[in-house]
Amino acid sequence: MSGPSGDPEQEHDQEHDHEDEHDDGHGYRHLRPDRTGQAEAFDRISSRYDEAFPDKEGQLAATEWLVGSLPAGSRVLDLGCGTGVPTARRLSEAGLEVVGVDLSEVMVALARDHVPAGEFHRADIADLRPGGPRDLGRFQAVAAFFSLLMLPRAEIPLALRTIRHLLVPGGLFALSMVEADLDDFPIPFLGGRIRVSGYRREELRAVVEAAHFEVVGESAWTCVPAGPDVPPEEHLFLRCRKPES
Repeated sequence: MSGPSGDPEQEHDQEHDHEDEHDDGHGYRHLRPDRTGQAEAFDRISSRYDEAFPDKEGQLAATEWLVGSLPAGSRVLDLGCGTGVPTARRLSEAGLEVVGVDLSEVMVALARDHVPAGEFHRADIADLRPGGPRDLGRFQAVAAFFSLLMLPRAEIPLALRTIRHLLVPGGLFALSMVEADLDDFPIPFLGGRIRVSGYRREELRAVVEAAHFEVVGESAWTCVPAGPDVPPEEHLFLRCRKPES
């Protein structure tokens, strides 16, 4: 039996969105997201980020998975788009409709320059939650490359549920994190400091699956940043799908 919309699938999604919004009393309404210093750090480093992290093979491979899996014209959200390079640019070049969001106004401005066909917004992932202040519509895919690591662990399951809300049934989700057992831990970063979180690979997969994603592939890449204060990192990539129902 369908509800007021007359579309059983849409009603099913709306029911899940309602559940995500309240999250059994542990949702965003009980958190006060603190991004103090996070956006400012990326405003300061701006284009130096791409120079400091030139090794993007894993990110490019995950982007190519999206390109090869989506029909032309599909809407893709680049969550934490940074400068728009390489992800948003490659998606746009492949004929996909790219929307990017980032906390840093400077990064958003650079992304607009690098990817003229894209649509970019300064926004927090918490703004995109069900019932939140920003509604960018639904997407056939979401890419979140090294953006969720900027959140404390308590927020990461909420962010994953927000991503599920943003995806159409069967939508694709490409995720990357740095492998590390950290929670909102301050680290030196390109002359400043940021707070980061991470998981060991088995734990990351469990957190993603608990958010009701199907993990269809995973890989790990060792990255040696060019920056003097950033040690070698193990980058984890998960290729995921939102179930059809």
